[in-house]
Amino acid sequence: MEVALEKVFVDMPVSDLTFFKQFADKMGWKVTVRQNLWNEYINSCPKDVDLSDDDIMAEVKAIRYGKM
Repeated sequence: MEVALEKVFVDMPVSDLTFFKQFADKMGWKVTVRQNLWNEYINSCPKDVDLSDDDIMAEVKAIRYGKM
């Protein structure tokens, strides 16, 4: 059976995280802490990009200030 999933962000005391993770595991939910989300994003980014610092700054300026 296909089930729609919703991402939910919850702020909670660190002391309750272990209990929440155990509960989520029993329910079949996936729990990811914020640091892990950042690490997943960083690890998924390309490592060898063919751009110089000048290319990057030109793009930032173009977006921020309009095409120059």
